[in-house]
Amino acid sequence: MGAPRLWVIVGATGTGKTSLSLDLAEQLTRRGRRAEIVNGDAMQLYRGMDIGTAKLPVSERRGIPHHLFDEFEVTEDVAVAVYQERARTAIRGIFDRGGDAILVGGSGLYVSSVVFDFRFPPRDPALRARLETDLSEQGADAMIERIREVDPGSADRLDPRNGRRIVRALEVLLQGAETHGAALPDAPVLWHPDTTIVGVHLDRAALVERLDERVRGMWSGGLLAEVESLRAGGLEAGPTAPRAIGYAQALAQLAGRMTEDEAVAETQALTRRYARRQVSWFRRYPDLLWVDAGTPAARVIDEARDRS
Repeated sequence: MGAPRLWVIVGATGTGKTSLSLDLAEQLTRRGRRAEIVNGDAMQLYRGMDIGTAKLPVSERRGIPHHLFDEFEVTEDVAVAVYQERARTAIRGIFDRGGDAILVGGSGLYVSSVVFDFRFPPRDPALRARLETDLSEQGADAMIERIREVDPGSADRLDPRNGRRIVRALEVLLQGAETHGAALPDAPVLWHPDTTIVGVHLDRAALVERLDERVRGMWSGGLLAEVESLRAGGLEAGPTAPRAIGYAQALAQLAGRMTEDEAVAETQALTRRYARRQVSWFRRYPDLLWVDAGTPAARVIDEARDRS
């Protein structure tokens, strides 16, 4: 049967990655190789963040083992290095059980940290605490200018609204690194030699329509009630979860800072922008097998094997 394979399904949100992962697992099983699925979506790591992340309910997982869903509370910070270790541990476990692993998700840096030979610089809690004080006193723009003096490329990529990422970038740079490393390496090396990366593509106009409808469905499907429940559990105190697209807007609506129409419209716009960034990120992957949304899993397997 050959060595266990790591299948990676990536692409923009809303392109049908989850459906393909299920079909792929079933098709591999029919061909004599059982498979298990590992989550590659940063927000689906959090318990209770279901509607706004389009998390697949357990009842719809077709009996296929799923890993790294609902691993953390919304008050916790899930660093990429922490995710990398857990995901690779889950994948090794699948391999040890004689199965193929299917890593599926659209969080570019998280997926890349598993698929490629990403090595993360050490952390310095004392330095980070000082930089967090600097951020509160000087502001994000001043901190980004400090980064620009050392690493202009990283400075250009940083979002001024993401203080945590800015502090982390400076923390790494001040420890002597040439770059803070939040990007795909120029010459990435696969972590597991038998890896197939599949990118799911959907026509831009069709994707926009699908994403806009998905956001409307989030609100009609109970996102506000979900966010109210999460808020009672400390959502707003979390360093990452409350900034998630859809959740931040729902919180603003609950606080009276946005109307529902405004919250939905902003979520739609941010989701479309996020999808564009995802496509740009994954397009840089070497040897990526692009398939159209809805392509049968059997054809994906056959095309992958024809290329190997």
